[in-house]
Amino acid sequence: MLQRFDDAWSYRGAPPADPRLTLTWHGTAGFTLEAAGHTLVIDPFLSRPGLLATGLAPLVSDQALVERYVPRADDVLVGHAHHDHVLDAPGLCLRTGARLIGSPDVCNVGRAAGVPEAQLVSTTGREDLASGPLTVRGLPSRHGKVYFGRVTLPGTIPTPPSWPPRVRELRHGLVLNWHVQTPAGSVVHIDSADFIDDELRGRRCDVLCLCAIGRAARPGYVADAIALLQPRFVIPCHWDWFFSPLDAPARMLPGVALPGMVREIEAAGATPVVLPFLGKFSL
Repeated sequence: MLQRFDDAWSYRGAPPADPRLTLTWHGTAGFTLEAAGHTLVIDPFLSRPGLLATGLAPLVSDQALVERYVPRADDVLVGHAHHDHVLDAPGLCLRTGARLIGSPDVCNVGRAAGVPEAQLVSTTGREDLASGPLTVRGLPSRHGKVYFGRVTLPGTIPTPPSWPPRVRELRHGLVLNWHVQTPAGSVVHIDSADFIDDELRGRRCDVLCLCAIGRAARPGYVADAIALLQPRFVIPCHWDWFFSPLDAPARMLPGVALPGMVREIEAAGATPVVLPFLGKFSL
């Protein structure tokens, strides 16, 4: 049974008088990061087609909806090529002129949708990329095991898929976590509940966006991520039932147990920040 979201766990600190870094949660693993007059969008997925439509029909991005909630973007980062991370990214790039930054698999999805080569930035990680006044770096990772101890739709996307695509065509491909350095602080985004310790070791962040679904399959996931990155704040993401519209009440995916994750964050010495849909958090 799906659980209702309860904002009793929301961060209730006073907003800063002059926020220099603001994160807006779109639901699933999606965020808009604004800092130093620059807008970076990560894993945009606002279309949220229903469960039946996802299984039976080609997946169509609702770009009117995306434009309503994400009116601008300078660059778009996508951590892996599953539909709930990549579907809305190509259209957002086409509308705004933003670059699509991601793995070769993500770039092939962009090509399928008609994103010009000049707007595609392919990376396999471990390189610093300038994004206006910000610096982004992909950190090679692994896709977490979600249900029944399995990774959903493994494999690569060696050539552009059909567009609009069917869900089975969007294999996860290379998985990248993101380290984003801004003049106001740093953010690490982990969009699937696993990581490679050595890729995080030695890095630090002020805010950690941490995937919730599947965390039980990696013992010590929350505590280890916090020990390695030493964030002040942790925003759980990818905990919501992403087959319902953005304007519906947020509900948890089966097996997430968000209150338990909040307790794990606190026990590891960081402050949990649980946002409602389109909620904002600023440093």
